[in-house]
Amino acid sequence: MHATETFARFAVRLANTPLPPEVAHHAQRAVIDWYASLYPGLDTPSVQVLTQALADDLDRGPARLVRGRAATARAAALIQGTAAHAAEVDDSFRDAMYHPGAATIAAALAMAQAVGASGPDFLRAVVMGYEISTRIGVVMGRPHYKYWHNTGTMGSFGAAAAAASLLQLDEPAFAHALAIAATFTAGLQQAFRLESMAKPLHAGRAAEAGVLAAQLAAGGMRSSLDVLEGEAGLGQAMSTGPDWSAVGATLGTDFHITRLTFKNHIGCGHTFAAIDGALALQRLHGFTHADIERVDLGVYQPTLDIAPHVDPHSADQARFSLHYMVATALVHGSVRLAAFEPERLNDPATRALMRRITKALDPEVEAAFPGRRGARVVVTLRDGRGLTHLQPDRKGDPELPLSDADLEGKLMELATPVIGEAQSRALLARIWQLHHSAELP
Repeated sequence: MHATETFARFAVRLANTPLPPEVAHHAQRAVIDWYASLYPGLDTPSVQVLTQALADDLDRGPARLVRGRAATARAAALIQGTAAHAAEVDDSFRDAMYHPGAATIAAALAMAQAVGASGPDFLRAVVMGYEISTRIGVVMGRPHYKYWHNTGTMGSFGAAAAAASLLQLDEPAFAHALAIAATFTAGLQQAFRLESMAKPLHAGRAAEAGVLAAQLAAGGMRSSLDVLEGEAGLGQAMSTGPDWSAVGATLGTDFHITRLTFKNHIGCGHTFAAIDGALALQRLHGFTHADIERVDLGVYQPTLDIAPHVDPHSADQARFSLHYMVATALVHGSVRLAAFEPERLNDPATRALMRRITKALDPEVEAAFPGRRGARVVVTLRDGRGLTHLQPDRKGDPELPLSDADLEGKLMELATPVIGEAQSRALLARIWQLHHSAELP
């Protein structure tokens, strides 16, 4: 049996089984976080340009954008998948090095609206997308992540699985939906090493690709079912010939959606352990940014690769600047959306501290990646004291999880400026009722 068929068999089985209560609860948490990520992304330049370009696909169709405009299912998935990744606050599954929510939930919502699905059907589709796509990401491994942006590549599978679930595809058609999605996978890391405006499109295009793949499979389109493990397949082309033999071993027993990371800061998640470690030292020893002589950060390799900007000149670059993220946390106490406003980007105290920060590969931290996302922080104070802290995990990781109340607070913080407090609270209430509601969020 090919990997696509293994996943399809699981999908048909899950379609006829109620979600375990814990799994449904974690799916609702993921949906809350998706909306918290979506709203601050709606007015970013990436989404504004994209929305203008897709004018022909708006004000018609069976789906609806969160601001009320009708859209085709593919356009809704593309726009809202992009928006959910644009502000850099979306969830991740650590072992797959992948942000599953942006594409998976965007596709699930668009397709659920298109077919008139219920809340439970929508949640099941979300779970389906997470479980299948994260397993593909785990198998593809770190060699894939060296060049490819997993949110664009793996996201196509999450979106395809979610959309196929909502279209109620049978086992053969579901397998072909995944096989078709494999031919759409894309997203180069180089696309955000210098300028990251186009980065959110990886999530949006993955969402759109998954919807299209499922629609094509529903119409009878076929593809090579060995596209993952074949000699010219995804594993060979985009990784180093990984082993697919156990890809379905824990399907239905170990639900990956219960072990997500939810961001506790705004920006590149590879910087978060260093932020948490620096703030932990500051809380413990009571120093201010003016007391700091220097900060030396020991990190794993992707932090150096993906957050490289030493002197960021834009909000996009600042989100991918380890120097800026740690400095602004130490100066202002946190990294929220305000950290990327023009006045804060040019804050003299932050800029001065950035010049006193160094970064290097830490062998112990590197060896733990990707299973742990840590950082070593060494702060030397002007009074001569040297302070060291190893931060093995980030707040928001499964080891240091955000509570339901934390996630609710995140949505309220990020959605209220866009839709108001009353609508934000009503949205939360609808999401918490999805497991037995006929209505979508």
